[in-house]
Amino acid sequence: MGLGVFIIMIAVGAILTFASDWELEAVDLDLVGLILMAVGILGTVVYTSVLRRRRMVVPPVAPTVTDDRRDLL
Repeated sequence: MGLGVFIIMIAVGAILTFASDWELEAVDLDLVGLILMAVGILGTVVYTSVLRRRRMVVPPVAPTVTDDRRDLL
């Protein structure tokens, strides 16, 4: 899953929690929206943490200089 999926989860959760007035007998949509927002935020944090670790730049090792000259007579 990419970062966009987590952002969409946050948006859908916010819509279900704050902008909808639907009533379902078996499902509490406010709770479902809060769960979606929590999972979206947690997923975003984990994804960016892994992405930051993956993009960590390792400094290059200094090249080894060898003396390849031979004495010419």
